Amino acid sequence: MTDEQTRPHDPNRTAPAGRVVAGRYLLLGELGRGGMGIVWRAQDQVIGRQVAIKELRLPEAEGAAVFSERILREVRAGGRLNDPAVVTVYDVVTDQGTTWIVMELVEAPTLADLVRAHGPMPEQQAALIGERVLSALQAAHAAGIVHRDVKPANIMVAPDGRVKLTDFGIAHAIDDPRLTTSGMIVGSPAFMAPERVEGREAMPESDLWSLGATLYFAVEGIVAFERPTTAATLHAIMTEVPYLTRVQGPLGAVILGLLVANPEARLTAAQARAQLTHATGPTQRPATAVMPQQETRVGGQPTRMAEKPAGKSRRGLWAGAIAVLVIAGLVGGFFLGKPVWSPKKDEQQAETVTYGPDGYLKTQFSSYEICYNAVVQPGVVISSDNNVDCKKNHTLEVYDAASPLPLESWSDDDAVVAPYPGLEDLTRAAEARCAAAFRSAVVPQQQRLGLTYRAIVPTQQAWQVQPDSDSSSRGPNRKIYCVLSRANNDQIPAQITAKVK
Repeated sequence: MTDEQTRPHDPNRTAPAGRVVAGRYLLLGELGRGGMGIVWRAQDQVIGRQVAIKELRLPEAEGAAVFSERILREVRAGGRLNDPAVVTVYDVVTDQGTTWIVMELVEAPTLADLVRAHGPMPEQQAALIGERVLSALQAAHAAGIVHRDVKPANIMVAPDGRVKLTDFGIAHAIDDPRLTTSGMIVGSPAFMAPERVEGREAMPESDLWSLGATLYFAVEGIVAFERPTTAATLHAIMTEVPYLTRVQGPLGAVILGLLVANPEARLTAAQARAQLTHATGPTQRPATAVMPQQETRVGGQPTRMAEKPAGKSRRGLWAGAIAVLVIAGLVGGFFLGKPVWSPKKDEQQAETVTYGPDGYLKTQFSSYEICYNAVVQPGVVISSDNNVDCKKNHTLEVYDAASPLPLESWSDDDAVVAPYPGLEDLTRAAEARCAAAFRSAVVPQQQRLGLTYRAIVPTQQAWQVQPDSDSSSRGPNRKIYCVLSRANNDQIPAQITAKVK
């Protein structure tokens, strides 16, 4: 006998390259390793093809019987799924006391590898990856399986555009008994949905939240909720709202809609897929294009983007269909009368108010004025008359302003006026944006103490008012504004929000 054959079995000892597993699979070299084991490249000596074979490690927190059940569940999960974006499981074997899962070999970098090597992805590419991963998740969910660990490192992206979601090793069949050890965190904390942080059972909506966090990473190049410690990461997931800086339109709506804290109000897979289809389809503008007549503010400095799209034939479609989808995504709600979501207000968020001829405030803010000596009270007029230099004392500061819909009027003879989305939905969209901007670098963290922020939205009358013929405005006013002030309307001695360099 050889030393290998007589040595007591150690389930955590890894196999050497050149070994033949179960008399069939010749190990050629290591491909990667993770918490559940090592993945090898191997040659199937019966069929003659190369495969990936996962050598599973026995977790210290689990007994052999429980671990065996988890392995069988993995095989059942992989074997039940039939989708181009799912890595196929071929076989499961036991050799010298170690369990091995034989899978389709996919030679491609992960999404994590690509973003770290090349930076944030173009919008259309990220949307295409999201659409294909979502297809795999829909197949899994239809089979009663929750992946539980959707993250960039588990998504492989081949040069020919193929996308594969891998590692269903911790997938959980909804109708199976719960097999995880009490207190054991299954999944990657930075991509774990809030309900799982709270200790609730994983559900299909949890995978959708993780997909939203993954797409955020793809387009922003950073992990939205990752912090120096696991505790800080979990706290961020429960209390913070991510802020998108590189995308808007359908893909931005998908990301924000999937990252809704309440799973019952999160975008459904069907809603997300509809928006991703628009983001990847032929009507999608190039990633470098901007929405027409969209005005954004970063730290109070306005930037007008007015690139006119080449074609006119699809304008009505975008205004009527995509506008509704984007609003639904921003508020994180459902269609057809199902509940809509409003972000959990913290002690610094004041109630949203309206502006317009029939609103709480009677007139709108100026598009280019940031600081005012005014208070938010019924009937107050906030205009150029009470605008002040931000270097001087002021009581109110606008830190963000934007249109809640992706389209504005492109010309006086070709105006597209989307219908008023309703005060409730508009309020929720504005509150989500204002909360995200307040918790971002727009309002420096060291400046936030003692501040109150709120959203200000147009009434239906303000939304539908047409400009005078001599006005420089191009279409009805439908901006939402985010403003901050101090408690008791105390003076702010200098501009708080970060400025554009």
